Amino acid sequence: MSKKLTLYEAVAMAVGVMIGASIFSIFGVGVKIAGRNLPISFILSGIYALLVAYSYGKLGSKIVSNAGPIAYIHKAFGDSIITGVLSILLWLSYVISIALFAHGFAGYFLPLVNLPYTPLNVALAEVGIVALFTALNFFGSKAVGRAEFFIVLIKLTILLLFIIGGLFTLHLSYLIPSTEPKYLYGTLFASAVFFLSYMGFGVVTNASEHIENPTKNVPLAIYISILLVMFIYVGVAITAIGNLPIEEIIKYSENALAIAAKPFLGELGFLLISIGAIFSISSAMNATIYGGANVAYSLAKDGELPEFFERKVWFKSTEGLYITAILGLLFALLFKIGGVANIISSVFMVIYLCVILSHYKLADEVGGNRKIILFNFIVILSIFLILQYYQLTNNIKSFIGTVVVFLGALIFEICYKYRCKRTFNIKNKIK
Repeated sequence: MSKKLTLYEAVAMAVGVMIGASIFSIFGVGVKIAGRNLPISFILSGIYALLVAYSYGKLGSKIVSNAGPIAYIHKAFGDSIITGVLSILLWLSYVISIALFAHGFAGYFLPLVNLPYTPLNVALAEVGIVALFTALNFFGSKAVGRAEFFIVLIKLTILLLFIIGGLFTLHLSYLIPSTEPKYLYGTLFASAVFFLSYMGFGVVTNASEHIENPTKNVPLAIYISILLVMFIYVGVAITAIGNLPIEEIIKYSENALAIAAKPFLGELGFLLISIGAIFSISSAMNATIYGGANVAYSLAKDGELPEFFERKVWFKSTEGLYITAILGLLFALLFKIGGVANIISSVFMVIYLCVILSHYKLADEVGGNRKIILFNFIVILSIFLILQYYQLTNNIKSFIGTVVVFLGALIFEICYKYRCKRTFNIKNKIK
């Protein structure tokens, strides 16, 4: 048991992924879409996450597997093309998330050390952060959990100081919600885009085999992490928007929160938030590489991904950890941050919809009210369609990228399944 993750370490891992995903990486994007209504968007996104968590909590407490949501889908629908495609998409979502965090790290790190934001400097910063946490993850789940706990503790302390300090200098006029149709629609669109902000709770299910007493701690870790992060998101959004004009936040979107701290904390605030951002994004990188590697390993072990993803002997064979990190770095070097965020959101929503359907089918075995499950499915499906409409009308490249990712995963799965004639053997017995 000494090598297992505790409840607090599991919560820290989920919080690490969630906070690093949006507050520092794409906060400026949210302000551009929703304006002063961004705090409302964060509340809506949190509610969506809690709806999904209802199914994750019920399923995760009964089906313990590092394959996470794929184990639930496999249990409900068996070894099918759809199950295979979703398993590939789940792994790719972690790969692309690594790219998102690498971009965010460079955006805060380079101004902090007074280096120009040039392509070369950005690339070097991205390579450095990915290499650092790939090395840390080599030492296993307990090293990750301990590092994550202390990193998250530091960044939450800094964010709470930001929230408390900023409350004394708020311009209340900045916080009056906008009723213009543009921003009302923007609030809904932003809630769909920022659904990404809460997606980190899934890393708990992908590490469930390494968590103490998973039947109890997996659902607890999911709910605690979502509620904690919702409080932080809303508090930070109110503080930032209440202290800095919207135009300034959009102008400095690469490190928006560090700029927002200047009105009430001066240069010390800029330094403090920049350091907090680095800790935050680092912890997200840490947990995501760990979660992504576990997905690749678990699915390889169960016959889903090619054999070269499988962890056979440390230092002596290519494995999921290294493949995941290297591909994540390539995405960071090749693609921009905005489109990446939309693609990740779309991928996760499809996985969530399939998990909810799996829960509906398995409700008698794992528990849950089918009326609640159906309501949750309708809400998440609506949010998914809203996100696709937003991409289609505002970022056509992102929409095309989403289609390409889904089609690519489908083609790969069809070719791999029928060429290798593999069977999908996941340990998914219901306890």
